[in-house]
Amino acid sequence: MALERAHSYISEQEYLQGELIAELRHEYIDGQVFAMAGTSRNHSLLVSNCVQMVTNHLQASPCMTFSSEIKVKTEGCFFYPDVMVVCDDDQGNDYYTEKPTLIVEVLSKNTRRLDKTTKLAAYRALPSLLEYVLIEQDHVEIEVFRRAQNWFAEHYFLGDSISFESIGLSVGVVDLYHRVNNEDMRDYLQQLAQQAG
Repeated sequence: MALERAHSYISEQEYLQGELIAELRHEYIDGQVFAMAGTSRNHSLLVSNCVQMVTNHLQASPCMTFSSEIKVKTEGCFFYPDVMVVCDDDQGNDYYTEKPTLIVEVLSKNTRRLDKTTKLAAYRALPSLLEYVLIEQDHVEIEVFRRAQNWFAEHYFLGDSISFESIGLSVGVVDLYHRVNNEDMRDYLQQLAQQAG
């Protein structure tokens, strides 16, 4: 989601109170507030595919899946991850958590830099976070950063199976991109059709 600067410096408390009544959601970075723009069809499909798979997998688990509505609090920042799994949060705040286990962001041209720099650094500092996943929407590529691998990036493409180790879930990359319309998926489906014919 694209971010547009909304105000000059405000406190965390002012930000949290403002979000309760705001029509648009905003992210908060070191006293600056940024309005979140709308999302594309591909972005929404990737988020809903991911949420569905993760939620189904965690049905019998104490872990909870959230999509874009619950904030994560880091040092001096509040973000709305596209998908977040929280397994251990006794804090009791209804609007944000500081203890995510897994965070997924779907990249766009407007947010790629923020997701790969500012958010990566902020999320890595959270002791509870085990995995940070970046999903491209304009082509098929998934980048996974794991605490267990010292946050070294691993890349997954069509034909690969991706493992969300933090929650014990493995899924096919093609399944995460189900119904997503980009060049990689169009070529892949065309190849399947030719092989079937």
